[in-house]
Amino acid sequence: MPKKQRESDVCPNCGTKVDKPIKTWNLVSPLPDSYGRITITVMGSYECPNCGHRWRAVVSKIRAGGSEVEVEGKKGVKKFGESKNQDKQDEGEIIELDLGDLDEEE
Repeated sequence: MPKKQRESDVCPNCGTKVDKPIKTWNLVSPLPDSYGRITITVMGSYECPNCGHRWRAVVSKIRAGGSEVEVEGKKGVKKFGESKNQDKQDEGEIIELDLGDLDEEE
């Protein structure tokens, strides 16, 4: 199996940079991550204009779910929506019960 390329738009044979993929499609992961987000991977099919080599590579990844969307592409990771710290504040109120009080009522 070949090593992972750093840049998906560079030909693995001759090193020529390709402007955009010929075809793109989406792959949706069936299981969410630990934050409950679904990962949508955008794949692309490339063809080198110099040597004619064809290859497939990841164009970008989108993690959507909850109140936050994260887009990972060539330019880095961008986050949209609320931050994780605000989610922890919305957990709710903790109520403590004494089991001894429940037995006295019966």
